[in-house]
Amino acid sequence: MSAAWTAAQESFPSELEVVIDVPRFGFVKRDDHGHIDFVSPLPCPFNYGSVPGSRSGDGDREDAVVLGQALPRGTRLRVPVVARVSFIDAGVADPKWICSAQPLTAAERASVVGFFVLYARLKRVLNVLRGKSALTRYAGIVVR
Repeated sequence: MSAAWTAAQESFPSELEVVIDVPRFGFVKRDDHGHIDFVSPLPCPFNYGSVPGSRSGDGDREDAVVLGQALPRGTRLRVPVVARVSFIDAGVADPKWICSAQPLTAAERASVVGFFVLYARLKRVLNVLRGKSALTRYAGIVVR
């Protein structure tokens, strides 16, 4: 094992079942009931989904990003886990699994980090509008 291997990585599942909520280049994120949860001013550069049967700190299913070609909303697939983004949403831990059939490249890592830094800024504004003033921020990435 390399020195970069951490306890957090040891708890990574090798793969996850993911349901796509927002296709790559989509703008609208819906909740489990189909209601609009978030409309992005910019298209999502990844397939953004969730892990059935899981629960994150916010009470919703754990989020998962699936790299690669655009997948239709509702697509269900098993995909390898390559990283995990630490994210705080309105004061609550809300990590995101990063999934891909291939190992994460340096360019993909930079893209994921850049996306979640920007997403945190936009989500912070949305949370204030929703009356949630607690901390919202990107808090790092652990790569398998």
